[in-house]
Amino acid sequence: MSKFRSTSSFSWLVKMAWRDGKASSRKLVLFMASIVLGIAAVVAIQSFGETLKDNISLQSKSMMGADYKIDMDKAPGKELLSIMDSLGGAEAKEISFVSMAAFPGKEGTKLVQVRGIEGDFPLYGELETDPPNAARTYQEQGQALVDATVMKQLSLEPGDKVKIGEVVLPIAGALISVPGSNAFFSSVAPPAVIPFRFIKESGLVQTGSRISYDFYFTAAPKVDLEQLDEVLDPRLDAMEADLDTHTSTSERLGRRYENFGKFLNLVAFIALLLGCVGIASAINIYIKGKLKAVAVLKCLGATKRQTFYIYLLQIAGMGMLGGILGTITGLFLQQLFPILLRDLLPLDVEMNFSLQIVLIGLLLGIFMAVLFALIPLIGTLYISPLQALRVQSRTNKKKGKAELAVFGAIFLFILLFSYWLLQDWRYSLAFVVGIIVTFSILAGIARLFMKAIRDNFPSNWGFPARQSLQNLYRPQNQTLTLVLAIGVGAFLISTLYFTKDILLAQASIDAQTNSPNMILLDVQAGQEKDVEQTIRKSGNPVLDDIPIVTMRVHTIEGRTVNQIREDSTSNINRWVLNHEFRVTYRDSLINSEELLAGEWIPEVTDPNLIPISVSDNFAEDAKVELGDKVAFNVQGVIMNTVVRSVRTVDWSRMQPNFSIVFPKGILENAPQFRVITTKVANENASASLQQDLVQLYPNISIIDLRQILKVIEDLLNKIAWLINFMAFFSILTGIIVLLGAVRTSKFQRIRESVLLRTLGARSKQILKILALEYFYLGALGTLSGIFLSLVSGQLLAWLLFDTAFIPSYFPFLVLFPAITLLVMIIGLTNSISVIKSPPLEVLRKESY
Repeated sequence: MSKFRSTSSFSWLVKMAWRDGKASSRKLVLFMASIVLGIAAVVAIQSFGETLKDNISLQSKSMMGADYKIDMDKAPGKELLSIMDSLGGAEAKEISFVSMAAFPGKEGTKLVQVRGIEGDFPLYGELETDPPNAARTYQEQGQALVDATVMKQLSLEPGDKVKIGEVVLPIAGALISVPGSNAFFSSVAPPAVIPFRFIKESGLVQTGSRISYDFYFTAAPKVDLEQLDEVLDPRLDAMEADLDTHTSTSERLGRRYENFGKFLNLVAFIALLLGCVGIASAINIYIKGKLKAVAVLKCLGATKRQTFYIYLLQIAGMGMLGGILGTITGLFLQQLFPILLRDLLPLDVEMNFSLQIVLIGLLLGIFMAVLFALIPLIGTLYISPLQALRVQSRTNKKKGKAELAVFGAIFLFILLFSYWLLQDWRYSLAFVVGIIVTFSILAGIARLFMKAIRDNFPSNWGFPARQSLQNLYRPQNQTLTLVLAIGVGAFLISTLYFTKDILLAQASIDAQTNSPNMILLDVQAGQEKDVEQTIRKSGNPVLDDIPIVTMRVHTIEGRTVNQIREDSTSNINRWVLNHEFRVTYRDSLINSEELLAGEWIPEVTDPNLIPISVSDNFAEDAKVELGDKVAFNVQGVIMNTVVRSVRTVDWSRMQPNFSIVFPKGILENAPQFRVITTKVANENASASLQQDLVQLYPNISIIDLRQILKVIEDLLNKIAWLINFMAFFSILTGIIVLLGAVRTSKFQRIRESVLLRTLGARSKQILKILALEYFYLGALGTLSGIFLSLVSGQLLAWLLFDTAFIPSYFPFLVLFPAITLLVMIIGLTNSISVIKSPPLEVLRKESY
């Protein structure tokens, strides 16, 4: 006894763990693979996220084209020009707006973002053009740069002409990239860059035109841009201007992609949790097979802690190896992300490695393997030699308390790790609760299924069918583990498809109704009748003729906008104070609106206190309610209004909607322009009408909603493809867990197969038994996951998207049969060797 204890040093424990683990490594290698896969997913996404953040920070000047810029939506006054002069003067300036472009001699028109540039813009980075010298010569030679995609779509070549308003310019070359372009907006209105001096000649800067003025600056080396922003921002706000630094822009851009990365991280984390479920199941079966070894060690004098440490060291070693392999795999995997996200990223990403993420990956393998293996490992502490030798079991109160403590530690770990991913306790708690609910429902389904079979066993079925059902609830069955692994993977994939289909279906429903699919903007007063006649002559209906009056908030409840800006305690949203509102007037609600509170006033004649209707989001941001007074500045004229009603507005509807609506009888004589909508039958009709309108009315901008819907659908498909790529890790992890479970259960079921063959069962019968068993498991797990995703899809449609839920057929027609068949193939492939080998040979292998 003393001799044994004298050798019980840590090195002896390591040697014992190595010798025992080496002999049993084949049984656990697949479960280590599931940990590798989960860690690879987390490391890849985390490392890519950090790399993207660093790239955005490093390239922020190139993305903006300057150290900072001052922008506004009207021409700067003397005071603002004086401030810019005090900053050293702008080194480049730009005026931009959306307009239609025609191409003389070519068929087709295009909605473009016209960018009139003067000076050496960009101050950082470059205009990338084809040919390259076009970026340097277009201003001097009075030429235009047109988006490369538009050039390709319309078969344009350098030397062709573009007509923007009243100006016709030769095209110098294709514009490949330009700082300040938004990827999504560029898909709808691609950029067209022209010299600043031609903007006035175009005749497109008119009443109601949404114009943006930008002035670009470089900063001296010692200038603190954050401090500059703090000092200048209040003064610029008072002049309805804004200062953007390259650092603040990169922070906003980083946050935009950070949310997307957080979601992908959760998908990867779920894959990791699935691997941990597999580890816990594998260790449970593994430890049961080691009871005799534990008993022998205890008979020789080993304490319960020593036997516990031997197997704990084995699991920690597996976790460390899994962490190393998973981290290496993840670092290689992240190299794929710039390729997968090429169309979604605003910049070219140069990949590098984060030491912090590498260390997290290495430690994560050890920690999660040990944590999720503790439940079955605790059993070795409370097994006496006699119990182990007789393979008896009994409950132990201390064991129950220890297991409860381990479950608490697992819950705390998941909560803390999800908080590290999301940086928000509410979302973290919601995620953990969602995981627990999902896993609990799937586990409950598996247990109920086993109980239902046991209680209602079909004794009149044939032998293979009966035996396959009995295998689902036999000792050491894999029903629970496989239903969890398969169900969660199917749940993730199905939910993603349902979510994408909800968004696309909502857009499709709007497109199929009598909603307009073409909107004409900036129709000037006096043009509307001629424009409507042109539309009707082309065979298309005029659906709406909406008057638009531009105005700004002057006072809210007697307090001027400047007073509110200076009040640090005010919680009125700044956009309300700075925004130039497009307002309409009418006598009734439209189909995208619903009266939430108050009384709708259709028409008034008293201009002293005008009753208006506001949207609920305006009421919330402006902190106004029924009866509150708001004054508006309508191009120098102050109009006093009172809030008489609040509306909910469905902003997702593809039609003009408004935050503020006046009654009839007040704004008819105010300076205004019109928005006219129509519905064209097809792409040819749309192209023909656009061609006619651009030739006759060059000031009008035309939005083809069918094109926008296509852009949205393409974007959703790209995002969905990427998310599905990450969700594939959950499915693949489930398959790895399945492989490991089947392989481990194969060693447990050898005696059963041998006994069946000894009793006369043919190989075909045993094969049929296994095929049916794995069919049940695959079908149950996949259907459970799909039906859970139906519930989540309904909740998303109801709570988040506020629309009808129409499930996709993909999970039922493709996912269900594919995963079920895969489970059967894996199960049968792993069992073939047992079926084909002679019984005596199998028994010898098992005893060995």
